[in-house]
Amino acid sequence: MVLLAAIAVGVFALDQAAKQLVIGTMAEGERIEVLGRVLQWHFVRNPGAAFSMASGMTWVFTLIAAAVVVAIALVARRLRSGVWAAVLGAVLGGTLGNLFDRLFRPPAFAEGHVVDFISTPWLMPAIYNVADIAIVGGMIAFVALTLFDVRLDGSRGRDADAAAEAADGGEPAAADDDGPAAAPDDDRTTSGAPDGAAAEAGAEDAATGAPEPEPRA
Repeated sequence: MVLLAAIAVGVFALDQAAKQLVIGTMAEGERIEVLGRVLQWHFVRNPGAAFSMASGMTWVFTLIAAAVVVAIALVARRLRSGVWAAVLGAVLGGTLGNLFDRLFRPPAFAEGHVVDFISTPWLMPAIYNVADIAIVGGMIAFVALTLFDVRLDGSRGRDADAAAEAADGGEPAAADDDGPAAAPDDDRTTSGAPDGAAAEAGAEDAATGAPEPEPRA
């Protein structure tokens, strides 16, 4: 919980600081080439979603962002994994960064335009910000953890199930081990009597069946 909150606050603070720096030093629409077409600063105000998509649906994305924040806050109570805390912290911090813009930036409350300024023309035409990077990176990690069946407590789903099955079958296995251990004693005890009886019977047969010596003339 602490790690999640720390990462969320860090992402939010970095995002807002970068946006304020852009607003204070650049004119809207201005473009500055940092590394040619690899990296550019391009100040725009985005009414849509991440990467300048779906403009004109500001209210919808404001509600979605609020729902994401509430959902992560509820899930955070069950977190026992540092990896999950880092992933959800990044998503939460990025969501809060853009939600702040939508709530408090012009043109109106809950209809504010998000400040975007990072442009990588060689990779994509969209313009984005620090919050977008945190959200997309966190969602990629979210999908990866889900595919690998990593649970909120940090355990692997299959490993946890196998351990549970082994624990459930432990007592019967111990009972089975006791059974065979006692079997040889029982066999030796019960098999001894027939062997002794057979020996005595053989001795009697030998005694009665021996021919008597003939008298000498």
